[in-house]
Amino acid sequence: MRNKLFKIQSSQEFKTLSLEVFKHQFKNNKVYRSFCDLLYVHPSDVSNIEKIPFLPIQFFKLRKVLSSLDEIEEVFSSSGTTGSTTSQHFVTDISLYEESYLKGFHHFYGDIKEYTVLALLPNYLERKGSSLVYMVNDLIQKSKQPESGFYLNNLKELSEALIRLEASEKKVLLIGVSFALLDLIDEYQFNLKNTVVMETGGMKGRRKELIRDELHAILKKGFGVSEIHSEYGMTELLSQAYSQGNGVFECPPWMKVLTRDTEDALTIQALSKTGGINIIDLANYNSCSFIATQDLGKVHQNGSFEIIGRFDNSDIRGCNLMVL
Repeated sequence: MRNKLFKIQSSQEFKTLSLEVFKHQFKNNKVYRSFCDLLYVHPSDVSNIEKIPFLPIQFFKLRKVLSSLDEIEEVFSSSGTTGSTTSQHFVTDISLYEESYLKGFHHFYGDIKEYTVLALLPNYLERKGSSLVYMVNDLIQKSKQPESGFYLNNLKELSEALIRLEASEKKVLLIGVSFALLDLIDEYQFNLKNTVVMETGGMKGRRKELIRDELHAILKKGFGVSEIHSEYGMTELLSQAYSQGNGVFECPPWMKVLTRDTEDALTIQALSKTGGINIIDLANYNSCSFIATQDLGKVHQNGSFEIIGRFDNSDIRGCNLMVL
């Protein structure tokens, strides 16, 4: 399956493999099979990806979502407030995750060895089980650049590194959570020509929430760049989408976003309409590749997408089957 997964070159190949993965997960994933059974959906009745059931993402908080009997190599967990239930993604083949994010990064940005990777992810480093930290740590190692690393709360050292690397005209990836990037430009101003500034979202309660346009305008001014890049990923996914500006995200060839009707969770909408974000991530072969998230957004004609917000309530409307 892996040989096919990272060699997808057409929408037809994606569809064929998605239906194959659906059959595999229907057969081998008890949680997903129960969900499909409650909807009276069987692979023999499904001939296009819009008819595949999308598992509400909350199942990762309630159940072990697995399509494999292999030994669990890694458990990724989401951040959460004290006392809240966090999502857990049980990964039986960590090399599949590594191949997914390395090939995904290469698809959009080229060879990681061309970059010095500076990471500003303080809140993620404060806990174990972050899939983002796992990915960024590996990118740092694979970059093989002496100045690549995590800059936890040492903004002065980070500022000096950025200025030094800029002067040497080296390509840099500065990746960080929104509040930490804002903290940096509160103290230092830059005029970066060779640096990709990438936010991974989230104020994490440290600052007032800003709409994307406002946040990006502040960051563009502070870093002296024309565009702010963004990474869209989550604990429950083994692939990431990237935005190279304007908050418009693109998926690697093995990932696809659709939107569902906000009032009827089982209905996939036409393009360009705002709805709940559904994700097909074929790298999730050993868990579940078909996930209904709590994000709201819209998909454009070329398959790129925007995130507009989140559902207000904690449950995805129309998917109350999860309590059964």
